[in-house]
Amino acid sequence: MPVVMPVALSQRLPLPSQLGLLAALGSGALLGGAYYFQYVVGLPPCDLCYLQRWPHMVAIAAGLAALASFARPRLALVLVLTAITALLVTAAIGVFHVGVEYHWWEGPQACSGNVPRGLSPEQLKKYLFGAKMVRCDQAAWEMWGISMAGWNAIVSAGLAFVLASGVARWVRSRA
Repeated sequence: MPVVMPVALSQRLPLPSQLGLLAALGSGALLGGAYYFQYVVGLPPCDLCYLQRWPHMVAIAAGLAALASFARPRLALVLVLTAITALLVTAAIGVFHVGVEYHWWEGPQACSGNVPRGLSPEQLKKYLFGAKMVRCDQAAWEMWGISMAGWNAIVSAGLAFVLASGVARWVRSRA
């Protein structure tokens, strides 16, 4: 019995299911990279970093559901559109995070290090002892001058574009 290669198997699937697989693998790689930096390299994520992870989880789930929906290509298409939306959301959060890192705008109070004004000494003490130590306005890692948040935005938007192009191709072929 011949061994079926995963690529050959994926080519037998309808295009929406193939795109679902791509969405799941792409978001899985980005999320895996985030966990690698957290648990292997030892870079603790900030609140915005955590927020960027949730849409990847949605894209992975929607992509896997699209893959499993190979017998119903229209349902798979809706699930791929869900994955595309999730990727655009995480890209937008990444752009916002980059703006916080470059001090173009303020980030969330909990991770930008801004102390509220008008606190009593007791309130200030309570605030400072309860403050988180991971700041959103300082990039923990950069490659070619682009932070992890920036790379998340770039790669997620690129993946969303590739998936949307595939969806457009599938819709045109059906018309």
